[in-house]
Amino acid sequence: MSVPTNRPFRRLLATAASVTAACALVVGCTSNEPEEESGGDDGGNAEPAAGSNDEPGEEIVIGFSGPEADHGWLAAVNDSAIAEAEEFEDVELRVAEGTNDANLQISQVETFINEEVDAIVILPTDGAQLTQVATRAMEAGIPVVNVDREFSSPFAARTTILGDNYGMGVSAGTYTCQLIEENNIEDPVIAEIAGIDSLPLTQDRSQGFADALDKCGQTVDNRVAAEFTVESGEAAASNLLQAAPQIDVIWNHDDDQGVGVKQAFDNAGRDEFFFIGGAGSANAMRWIEAGEMEATVLYPPTQAADGIRLARLLAQEKGMSDLVQTDVPRRIVLNAPVVTAENVDQYMHLGFES
Repeated sequence: MSVPTNRPFRRLLATAASVTAACALVVGCTSNEPEEESGGDDGGNAEPAAGSNDEPGEEIVIGFSGPEADHGWLAAVNDSAIAEAEEFEDVELRVAEGTNDANLQISQVETFINEEVDAIVILPTDGAQLTQVATRAMEAGIPVVNVDREFSSPFAARTTILGDNYGMGVSAGTYTCQLIEENNIEDPVIAEIAGIDSLPLTQDRSQGFADALDKCGQTVDNRVAAEFTVESGEAAASNLLQAAPQIDVIWNHDDDQGVGVKQAFDNAGRDEFFFIGGAGSANAMRWIEAGEMEATVLYPPTQAADGIRLARLLAQEKGMSDLVQTDVPRRIVLNAPVVTAENVDQYMHLGFES
């Protein structure tokens, strides 16, 4: 849908991130500048010079098991892991077939254990169901990097790297409050289009949104749930629009289902509201550039790529030189920034195709 010529351009607002960005620790764990030699005696206990982590080291094999690519974000997760491994000449990546079958994924991990790979990166179909086999890998001396969906035991992974679902909701709610204040909207009507309500991630996103709105004295007036698909997004959004003749702000949890959500908006000829998305698809980025969407909240599809980096460090017994205590952390939660017209260029390369 083209932007009506009589529609005023809404100047977008800067946002505050809900949690400290641990991603910088992963991506920026080394420097490309060589460290100057110290004149003192280090007693043989000096940490590796900055920059040495990215230099070729001992050749290692990493096993990767990810999801079936039946969703744009999930496809981007798999692609980012493969692309990241290709950046390192000392890494051989063995990629299992993407699957939503927990039993098949268990057998994939068992194969990695039997092959005695040096590390395993896994985005589990079901964290609880994969906990036992991941624990066996750890007991076999193979460090496991758990991505996005957590195992049910801390003994199942050496480190866990997560997106921030609650933080997504906080970022979306905080941004909504800013829009309301900046535009002097009295008695705003706020709507929410969630994902699958039975999933903890959806519950976390909704709770974060509600908590942030509460800080500025607001609540969600109209809420519907979809199923992370284009078709369900269009149906849910159509129902929402019929129930609410006037809306000021809409937050849609997922940019893949957002394709259908926006189609419903276009079909109804409704654009009186600020439209905020979630996850950071390429479509959302382009809509933001075109002025057809106000913002989206990032849920990084690079989690598995960061997992590959961490697995390489663990397998080569390296640390993270940006930390004083250089051991790879046990848990890393990535940031959930708001992407607007003012910073979309900074995040465009992370946009995934729906």
